[in-house]
Amino acid sequence: MRAEAERIAELRSEIARHNHLYYDLDRPAISDAEYDELMQELRTLERAHPELVSPDSPTQRVGSPPAGKFAKIRHSVPMLSLANALTGDDVIAFVERVRRFLGLESGARIDFTAEPKIDGLSLSLRYEQGTLVRGATRGDGTEGEDVTANVKVVAGIPHSLKGRDIPEVCEVRGEVYMTKAAFLALNEQQGAAGKTVFANPRNSAAGSLRQLDPAVTASRPLKFFAYAWGEMSVLRARTQWAMLGWFAQHGLETNPLARLCHSVEELLEFHHEIELVRATLDYDIDGVVYKVDRLDWQERLGFVSRDPRWAVAHKFPAQRATTVVNAIEIQVGRTGALTPVAKLAPVGVGGVVVSNVSLHNEDVIRKLDVRVGDTVTVQRAGDVIPQVLGVVRERRPRDAQPYVFPQTCPCPLATAVVRDRTAAGEVGARARCSGELACPYQRIEHLRHFVSRRAFDIEGLGEKQITLFFEKGWIQEPADVFTLAARNDTIKLEEQEGFGEVSVRKLFAAIEARRTVSLERFVYALGIHHVGETTGRALARGYGSWRALREACSRLAAGDAEARQELDAMDQIGETVIDSLAAYFADRHNVERIERLTQQVRIRDAEQPARISPIAGKTLVFTGHLERLTREEAKALAERLGATVSGSVSRKTDWVVAGAEAGSKLRKAAELGVQVMDEAQFLALIGAQRGEGEGGEGGRGARDAAEPDDEDRSGE
Repeated sequence: MRAEAERIAELRSEIARHNHLYYDLDRPAISDAEYDELMQELRTLERAHPELVSPDSPTQRVGSPPAGKFAKIRHSVPMLSLANALTGDDVIAFVERVRRFLGLESGARIDFTAEPKIDGLSLSLRYEQGTLVRGATRGDGTEGEDVTANVKVVAGIPHSLKGRDIPEVCEVRGEVYMTKAAFLALNEQQGAAGKTVFANPRNSAAGSLRQLDPAVTASRPLKFFAYAWGEMSVLRARTQWAMLGWFAQHGLETNPLARLCHSVEELLEFHHEIELVRATLDYDIDGVVYKVDRLDWQERLGFVSRDPRWAVAHKFPAQRATTVVNAIEIQVGRTGALTPVAKLAPVGVGGVVVSNVSLHNEDVIRKLDVRVGDTVTVQRAGDVIPQVLGVVRERRPRDAQPYVFPQTCPCPLATAVVRDRTAAGEVGARARCSGELACPYQRIEHLRHFVSRRAFDIEGLGEKQITLFFEKGWIQEPADVFTLAARNDTIKLEEQEGFGEVSVRKLFAAIEARRTVSLERFVYALGIHHVGETTGRALARGYGSWRALREACSRLAAGDAEARQELDAMDQIGETVIDSLAAYFADRHNVERIERLTQQVRIRDAEQPARISPIAGKTLVFTGHLERLTREEAKALAERLGATVSGSVSRKTDWVVAGAEAGSKLRKAAELGVQVMDEAQFLALIGAQRGEGEGGEGGRGARDAAEPDDEDRSGE
């Protein structure tokens, strides 16, 4: 019981925090699906332990308490939320619960009003004598915020209701929202003005309505859908469907997609149809809502906790959406790889508006058979990377044609496209422009890579600036970055739009601060195919200096077998990397660009450990079964002391550390005359020999052996 009580307390605290982020700050930290999972776990625990239910539990409340910057308004009729149905079986169970509660026979018909669930901000509008007198947010369901002044400047909300049969008190409830098109335009304006951009249309609508200055709200293109009511002095209809009609007749906009359904099959069909057209809607929805149509039955069904028994929200699958492919464009990367990108009708997926998604390569397009005009299902993998799951074939336009992958690069040179080949000579998946750095697209991508965070990391030189400077002809290769300030008398960068004296001065200072760079960053920044951060670090450690690495690569490019063998012996360096290095340094233009660059920058040698180590700068090979260290521990320990660990024995190997059952590497060492030691000798050499005490035998002693090295480097 104690564990359950503690978990309930944790869940209540976590849900309250997310309510505050969502309702008050308009900055949700988790997806709706993740929030629903937390609520479902809390409900399950509270049902199992009803004695632990308290009035302040999120299951007994709605939303979040008012934020405090607006006056509070107490709702005369609570504004409640809805229980969720995540699957078709959940919907069937909901209908059966309604039938059982009402005591209806199994075949008795129940009508439902079904409509899209708008992802906006819930709002209550109070009309007295047909005139709008108050607007309030939902808040925690009991109290909301008084946003009357802002509500009155929203174009889609009438100040007076039309008609003569209007009740003395008429409280209309619905959703304030912003269209996708308006959201994108607003974010462009916000970004251009240097202001915060919104994460999604829901946040933009909520933030716009809850402005202290109504003039700001008036400048935002907000809309309103009416779908429910609170206090009504007289109800003018007997069904939910008829009430929607009454709203429309009296000047309130209702969702035109709403439908009256007569069976659970019709409900599920409606859900399927809405999910398919979701991408074409100019507003975000996250599911559909079903409500028992007869109002007398709604009265009988009543509520459970904060949820009505007579309604349910049938959510769409988490992190997925459908949208339309407006175009397929080719992007060229720094290595010449051609990546097809689907340009989508903007759609919200997991709280983010997605408009572009990679289709990876020609084979993926062919497998999915994605065509321009297709409706596709999109999901965000790991809440980060959007991907196309498949095509909704029944919605394919009749004139949609199979996509033909280009045979020439889209760059002005129209260079031929070639396919990669595997080591076995098979055709690979990736297509590349054969123009290398003659292709302007590749040159721009190379420059972006060169100044990126993990390369030279030059602040103020982002994608837009690099593109502008390249197109102006000011930066055509990496060396040009470091001569930009010297050429500014001619360029006059401070006179360009978006720049000024202060920003230009900061940019030049940032460039100057990066004239000295570590060897591993320099190698990575060159953008050599297959040479990433890890490989760049391995090369830096293996050769120690740019001079040594440059000499080795020159010999490699000239076909020197010993240079190839040296590289092949290094850990994390294989044939693919070696071939790429050979090709890169065999290109005269690449070599000339590097020479011009090295005249502008200083490359620091690879860092060596502060402690004087007998293996620093040496190349070691481990082979056989080690008793006190795992192979990974031995490798990490040697590298920490400045050694390079290789996977094969060559003439450049200084020591082979051999354990039990050592095989071909031990024989190779004997052939080449390389010194061999056992594990105990290795530990003694580096000063990590342990006694019989705490270290003992096995893994714990191995980890302990590394600790004094850290202390020694600190100077203690």
